[in-house]
Amino acid sequence: MRLMMLFVALAAVFGAGGLAGAQDRMPPIPADKLTEPQKKAIEEFKAARSADISGPFVAMLRSPEVMSRARAMGDYLRFRSSLPPRLSELVILLTARRWTQQYEWNAHAPLAVKGGLNPDIVKAIAEGRRPERMAEDEDIVYSLFDEIQRHQAVSDGTYGRAVAKFGEQGVVDVMGIAGYYTMLAMVMNTARTPLPDGAKPALAPLAK
Repeated sequence: MRLMMLFVALAAVFGAGGLAGAQDRMPPIPADKLTEPQKKAIEEFKAARSADISGPFVAMLRSPEVMSRARAMGDYLRFRSSLPPRLSELVILLTARRWTQQYEWNAHAPLAVKGGLNPDIVKAIAEGRRPERMAEDEDIVYSLFDEIQRHQAVSDGTYGRAVAKFGEQGVVDVMGIAGYYTMLAMVMNTARTPLPDGAKPALAPLAK
């Protein structure tokens, strides 16, 4: 209990990828400072997403081709993959938890619940615990993610269960989502991307 209280206290100190209140290393670029490739990347983003750039894309705009290619990959992995939203959001939350990425968690925890993920599962992941009473497909996705992250490999048993449930495409999509959101987490932790105004860090640092 004392250890958990310590983690909660530390969560108030640590923000997205750094100390709370630490300066955003890659804030929005003023409009009069944008290069032509950056302007084009923004236009393509708005056309594809019907929204302004935010979060990791603000930082990635420093490399506009990386931003555009990442956005295109995300268009599939987030919105059109072979996994239902409940499972794709599960992978995203697991990634955000592993990287203690506050912005990513803040954006996707509500989407996970909206997509059908049990709030108790979300709470367990936030606390760094393997959730209890997961559905079969959730348990398989969790095991896939957990094994590849902890062992850099997937056991035959877990792989066989995953292929039987999701097919080979589903297995690749799980890894694709994990890899994509890992990249976004790395970018935001490096850039110290701040949470939206009014949002508070939800993730305490994980025990080493």
